[in-house]
Amino acid sequence: MSVRIITDSGFDIPGEASADPRLTVLPLGITFGETTYADGVDLTNDRFYELLVESDELPKTSQATPYQYAQVFEQVRAAGDEAVVVTLSSALSGTWQSAVTAAADFDEVHVVDGKNATIGQGVLVLLALRLADEGLDAAAIAARLEEERERVCLVALLDTLEYLKRGGRIPKSVGTIGELLNIKPVVGVRDGEVVMFGKARGSKNGRNLLHQEVDKSGIDFGMPVLLGYTGLSDKLLRKYLEDNRAIWEGRIAEKDLPITSVGATIGTHVGPNAIALAFFRAH
Repeated sequence: MSVRIITDSGFDIPGEASADPRLTVLPLGITFGETTYADGVDLTNDRFYELLVESDELPKTSQATPYQYAQVFEQVRAAGDEAVVVTLSSALSGTWQSAVTAAADFDEVHVVDGKNATIGQGVLVLLALRLADEGLDAAAIAARLEEERERVCLVALLDTLEYLKRGGRIPKSVGTIGELLNIKPVVGVRDGEVVMFGKARGSKNGRNLLHQEVDKSGIDFGMPVLLGYTGLSDKLLRKYLEDNRAIWEGRIAEKDLPITSVGATIGTHVGPNAIALAFFRAH
């Protein structure tokens, strides 16, 4: 009996890791106008950001359904395997509830609320795969993930307030003033919800504020670490890494830094040119 790891397209990890045969990803729906795409299936991240910039309205996202999960769970049962499901935060999506509903008929399936998103959800998926490599069964992996998820830290520096304003997550007046003052917000996930950690004037101060948030928690380099960017280029992320080289030197070689594009689920709300880090807190 082998362990399968199931997640949804709210997560992001580098391409080579996402190709792991034990990993199954259920696509969320992304709707622009009258057209709905299956995230990661017929909508790439690059095409998503092109559509996002071109569109006058923010796209709508839809959760994975209990039926979608049940179909995958049937495959797990038919193969004589067991599975751990790591979902997008239940505070951000109904996908967790869909998985729980479907799993009620499958004792071999264990559902974990990731309480995070994008690369924050991604580091939990990578940990699940690592624990499977170590020979833990599904129940033990799920219990370990529920313990370790409290240490996951996701912090991001946004280039603009425009998309938070368009999505109604901040008042329009605050967004307009912030744009005029070149405000760069640093946001993160706390208790499964997106929160603002602080705001800085200009990109350099924004990168410094991001670094302060990372430094405050400390990174456990014995656990998975991920770096992410939104939009079509990782240029701003590379600049951050250059400015804060001391974090990584002696721990991860620059060529081995785990960098990935951030997909539609979070990209919708933060827009292009954001940079993000996800890691397990050292303290």
